[in-house]
Amino acid sequence: MTQLESERPITFAGVRLGRYRHVCAFFNTRDEEYRVILPFIKDGLSHDEKAFHIVDPKLRNDHVDRLAAAGVDVAAIEKTGQLELRTWEDAYLRGGHFDQAAMLALIEAVLTGGKRQGFPLTRLVAHMEWALEDRPGVDDLLEYETRLNYILPKYPDPVF
Repeated sequence: MTQLESERPITFAGVRLGRYRHVCAFFNTRDEEYRVILPFIKDGLSHDEKAFHIVDPKLRNDHVDRLAAAGVDVAAIEKTGQLELRTWEDAYLRGGHFDQAAMLALIEAVLTGGKRQGFPLTRLVAHMEWALEDRPGVDDLLEYETRLNYILPKYPDPVF
């Protein structure tokens, strides 16, 4: 990736992201959430960036439908590898519990893997409502987020 690609302005909810691109957002409704994240997702796709999304398994089809309704050819970009869509069980809750070390390793693998695949950046969108449930390992979430804040500045990729 050239310096220019990593410095290209990236906006989220109308605000230009700076060097640190780790965003946490809370929404009142799913409609409100998608009004905010769809422009962010579509902007990345239009710049040939990778999209890596982690969603609630019960809402996977809704996520795909909302992307499609916004004009995203989900099947085509999944086939090319530009979109990788995982459920909580395939990311945060592998093995039936939250393992912060495994998740941190996954995040780094995703961000370095996107570059190896030829994408200038990876836009990672992760839904984390699972943390509101009584899941094994959920007590490690605060430490995980703290550790993540030490890892993410090494990458120019936006993580939401």
